[in-house]
Amino acid sequence: MQYSDSILYTPSSFIRNILKVTDAEDVISFAGGLPNPISFPIEQLKTSIAHAIDENGAKLFQYSTTQGYLPLREYIANKYNQKQPGLDFKPEDVFITTGSQQALELISKVLLNKGDGIIIEEPGYLGAIQAFTLRQPAFHSVTLEQEGINVEALKEALKKPKVKMVYTVPNFQNPTGLTYTKERREEVYEAVKGEDVIFIEDDPYGELRFTGENLPYIAAGKMENSVVLGSFSKTVTPGMRLGYILTKNHELLGHIETAKQASDLHTNIFAQYILHDYLTNNAYEEHVEKITALYKAQSDAMLTAMEKYFPPHVTYTKPDGGMFIWVTMENGASALEKFHEAMEQKVAFVPGDPFYTSKTGVNTMRLNYTNATPEMIEEGIKRLGKIL
Repeated sequence: MQYSDSILYTPSSFIRNILKVTDAEDVISFAGGLPNPISFPIEQLKTSIAHAIDENGAKLFQYSTTQGYLPLREYIANKYNQKQPGLDFKPEDVFITTGSQQALELISKVLLNKGDGIIIEEPGYLGAIQAFTLRQPAFHSVTLEQEGINVEALKEALKKPKVKMVYTVPNFQNPTGLTYTKERREEVYEAVKGEDVIFIEDDPYGELRFTGENLPYIAAGKMENSVVLGSFSKTVTPGMRLGYILTKNHELLGHIETAKQASDLHTNIFAQYILHDYLTNNAYEEHVEKITALYKAQSDAMLTAMEKYFPPHVTYTKPDGGMFIWVTMENGASALEKFHEAMEQKVAFVPGDPFYTSKTGVNTMRLNYTNATPEMIEEGIKRLGKIL
């Protein structure tokens, strides 16, 4: 059988593959990016399921429009307008997708031909790398610093041929947990505002801030070619697979609609009705505050344990929110080799390799703290500290 170049060129998800070996009950896993299941509002969702069926009947079980359930799109637009002055999103600027992962796949399908350029953070979100790789693009990786993406390197990358998009995760980035400063956001905007590129701000973690102030988006509300991606996976439930695209570029949205019709016609309408009912009949903000309090306690537990058990040559980020901490072994050790040693001690993490588009054998790793108790975190970091 002869398969397509694009699928043969695209690696399967590294994390999905290692979860198969880290899923054993006796393994303390910091590998997945899993929300804590105790944060799922199960009882309220039960009520919303019954209420939505009673209110809407057969509509929940019928085919629906590609762009998504209008009341849910209205809710999302209003939510963002209240969050940041000047955004002025309308329901027609909102497009519902099957998780924000599908948004990445659809945007790349619409924009990219083989060899077209993508500017991406280094290290970058591996789900985006995988989605984009299917189109066989040219990746232009730009170093992510403590303050955000390196602006001078970004300007140089923008000069490369056929650059179609810039992809960023400005809040509590996956994998590093870093957040762009206000000053760096302004510098990045100045660098891209005159360029004919789509500027993507992927923001699945933005509401999970547990310290510091909320910061404005880089390009949203300022550039027509701005795209914001969001999701309810981290604040309500990941299993519903409900994400969305926000953009004023309706020509882009029109092409995305065509691509989505070819992919799956529309996102699960049953889940859209249920989610909208939940959002409009419950104290969503209070729910998110409980999640952030939980994640702050888990993040604090991990940072305290790392300070206690990690050797001096190991450095790490200290996130203001989100789900991840990024670890660097300054002695240059291979994280992939350490992963196999760690699995022998029944503790798991994600080696840094899949977060780079052109590097292997790197000395970095990602740790997730949201799916373990403080006691498990302490024990897992203690085991990891001995290996490091």
